[in-house]
Amino acid sequence: MRNWHEIRSSRSKNTIIERDGALFSENGLNVEAVRSWIVKNGGVNGFPDAKFSEDGAALLEESCDVLIPAALEGVINVDNASNIKAPLIIEAANGPITASADEILKKRGCVVIPDMYANAGGVTVSYFEWVKNLSHMRFGRMQRREQEARNELVISELETISQVLGEKWNISSNFKEDYMKGAGELELVRSGLDDTMRGALQSMRDLWHEKEEVTDLRTAAYLVAIEKVAASYKAKGL
Repeated sequence: MRNWHEIRSSRSKNTIIERDGALFSENGLNVEAVRSWIVKNGGVNGFPDAKFSEDGAALLEESCDVLIPAALEGVINVDNASNIKAPLIIEAANGPITASADEILKKRGCVVIPDMYANAGGVTVSYFEWVKNLSHMRFGRMQRREQEARNELVISELETISQVLGEKWNISSNFKEDYMKGAGELELVRSGLDDTMRGALQSMRDLWHEKEEVTDLRTAAYLVAIEKVAASYKAKGL
C-alpha cells in the first residue's frame, strides 16, 4: 500500500487515488485487484466496475471516515486543509501534511496519526533483522521444540475429551495441524511488530490524555521518542 497515493473508505464508498487519477465505487474496491491492474497497466484508468476521475486531488476533500495519504509529501496543505472532511488521517507517507495544514486540522478537531509512527513498521522489522543477524540464529529456534511438546500435550487432552464426548464434539483436523505446526519465523516477526506498534500507540495515547499541554498525537510521539532516547543515554552513563 505504500506506493499508493491515497486509500480512503467509508460505509458506502471506497476511493483510491493514484498518479493518473482516482477510482471510486459505491460497492467498494478490491484492493488486490486494483493493485494487479496497476502493475499490468501502469495506472488505475480503465479498471472495471469503478468510476474514474482524472482530478484525484479533488477527492481528498470528499466525506470519508479515514484518509490515508500513502505516497507524496505535502498533499494536504494550506490550500485544501480547511476542506478536508475526514475525522481521522493516518500519515502512511513521509510528511503528507504540511506544518501549516497540521495546525488547521488540529483546530478543526481532526485526529492525525503521525508519519513517524504510522509508517514505522519497515524500520521496526529492519531492527528485528539486525538483531537476528547479530545472533546468527533464526527467531523461535530456542523454544520451537519445547513449544511443540507443550502443543502435543494440549492436543492429547483435546483428543481424550473428543473420545469421551463422541459425536457431540470432535477436534478438527485443520486445528490440530495448525496448532502442532506452531508459529514460524514470519508469524513471530509479525507478532513482534504488532506488539511494538501497540505499545508505542498506547504510550502516545496515554501522554496525549494525561498532559494538557500535549494537544495531539504528533507532539505525543515526539515526547515519547525523546524520553526513550534520554533513557538510553542515561543507561549508558552519558
